[in-house]
Amino acid sequence: MGTTVFERMRPDPSVVNHALAATRQSPFWIEDAPADSYAVLTADTHCDLAVVGGGYSGLWTALLAKRRNPSARVMLLEARRIGWAASGRNGGFCESSLTHGDENGLSRFPDEFERLQELGQANLDDIERTIGELGLDCDFERNGAIDIATEPYQVDWLREAANGVDALFLDTDAVRAQVNSPTFEAGLFRIRDSALIHPAKLTRALAGACAELGVELHEHTPVTRLDTAGLSVADGAELRTPRATVRARKVALATNVFPSLLKRNRFATVPVYDYVLMTEPLTDSQLASIGWKGRQGLGDSANQFHYYRLSRDNRILWGGYDAIYHYGGRVRDEYEDRPRTFRRLASHFFTTFPQLEGIRFTHKWAGAIDTCSRFCAFFGSARDGRVAYAAGFTGLGVASTHFGAQVMLDLLEGSPTERTELAMVKSRPLPFPPEPAASIGINLTRRALDRADHDGGRRNLYLKTLDAVGLGFDS
Repeated sequence: MGTTVFERMRPDPSVVNHALAATRQSPFWIEDAPADSYAVLTADTHCDLAVVGGGYSGLWTALLAKRRNPSARVMLLEARRIGWAASGRNGGFCESSLTHGDENGLSRFPDEFERLQELGQANLDDIERTIGELGLDCDFERNGAIDIATEPYQVDWLREAANGVDALFLDTDAVRAQVNSPTFEAGLFRIRDSALIHPAKLTRALAGACAELGVELHEHTPVTRLDTAGLSVADGAELRTPRATVRARKVALATNVFPSLLKRNRFATVPVYDYVLMTEPLTDSQLASIGWKGRQGLGDSANQFHYYRLSRDNRILWGGYDAIYHYGGRVRDEYEDRPRTFRRLASHFFTTFPQLEGIRFTHKWAGAIDTCSRFCAFFGSARDGRVAYAAGFTGLGVASTHFGAQVMLDLLEGSPTERTELAMVKSRPLPFPPEPAASIGINLTRRALDRADHDGGRRNLYLKTLDAVGLGFDS
């Protein structure tokens, strides 16, 4: 097998040691934007809509529900703190794609792919409009994104994807004029289909907007059981929490990476851990050495890819590459510190930006991604239309959770819409097998993807077989 640029241009270990010497284990975004607090639910109550989960999916659902029907009584129940999980830990890339990339969408939904592209663009436009209308403070920047080729074989992929209008091919000189890295072979500048946000500011702003509209927000209120036994459709469902029971006419499940309250979805997702570093703010001279005046989001084109962007105060967030599944499919705090991965990320950072040697990383953290086998969200309803769910966003949920919220509300209202009639919405991903098969299969796939990255992008028989049965990943 060959090597990648991150092996051919590896920095001296002392550079990595210096950069990580004072890094603390803490999500920068959450630390930078402390959340407001909301009370624990302590008394039995009732509502028109109960939303379970206080991340983007739940917050958008609650907000849009109140905007659709201001008189409805809407409650949001969060097991810990609003925005503490993936919604406060992600890279802040707000992408228009609903299908986790063009190739994934074309292979799975060929007949409606063009319409899904249009709906995704409209969804991103609607998010931007809502942020403006409600004055949501979340550092929203509609700067576009650049897909990067770091190996010669990736250049043709980007050239073929360019359309000369809003997806522009950048040759080596052109891409390095945008952002200066010796690893950049070419780029694809996607002008309108990507934005950046401050993840924790967005959760805080959405929660505040929900509260202003009358949504009742409750933290440290885990829902332990969803029960419809003995209840008519008109009665709705009961949600059990440690200190109170909620009777809700309708329920929206926005638990994503955490175990579903519906048995049918228990094997539909697995938690895959993603790891991130954040630098100290760049000085003016450091920033000048890399350019990046357009402040676009960046991501390279390998199977195991990096994503990176500038914060408002000119830190560089650097994440991705390793995607780690832990046996048993659990979400645990101890999985968030993985020194081997942080060292690898730091090494790759200095391969990409050797001119920043001497800079330090102030924060390191991780979060669990709700991964499903089709690599984009799935949706549905249950319990005679009383319950709706959206999950499996697979790391691209910052914008698509807004779309998922609309789908859930459409399903709960019970009248068909264009969204509910989509094949993407009507179909489901294949479930993951139970252990030990899940762990074996996921880790075999990860090794095969790594091998492809070291072999000119060529997918072996194992990956081609997964592609053929609808389990392949190509985004």
